[in-house]
Amino acid sequence: MGFFSKLFKKPVDSFYAPMAGKAVAITEVPDPTFAEGMLGNGIAIEPCDGKVYAPCDATVDMMFTTGHAVSLVAECGAEILIHIGLETVSLEGKPFTVHIANGDKVKKGQLLIEADLEAIKAAGLPTITPMLICNTDDYPTFNTIVGKNVTNEDVVIELAK
Repeated sequence: MGFFSKLFKKPVDSFYAPMAGKAVAITEVPDPTFAEGMLGNGIAIEPCDGKVYAPCDATVDMMFTTGHAVSLVAECGAEILIHIGLETVSLEGKPFTVHIANGDKVKKGQLLIEADLEAIKAAGLPTITPMLICNTDDYPTFNTIVGKNVTNEDVVIELAK
């Protein structure tokens, strides 16, 4: 890379894993709404614990009343959806403890939600947790880092305009 390429390089925004577990490609989610990118591109976590953390500094756009999902707007404008498990809205909030509210400003690594993964599994539902960038089309550079165990200290998505 030449001097001018380095000088005028586009800034990259990094998003960290929202949960500890194995980061997998979004195409591995057994639900076409997520796997086919209908809501945006992203990654998924096969979680090893139920704590959900902010993947970046952001504002809570919508904390679903059932606690199963949260929508955030990152400082860079990326629209993030974290959906804990699949079909978990049907659990009516029982296995979720929410620590945030609509409009809250959150910092990377802040605890957002705690999910009782065993209760989700006992209900016969998958715990795989997609994290999507819903406005993917706004980012011509979109990289995911998958195939390894991650924590909230590991970058799983990088974007650039």
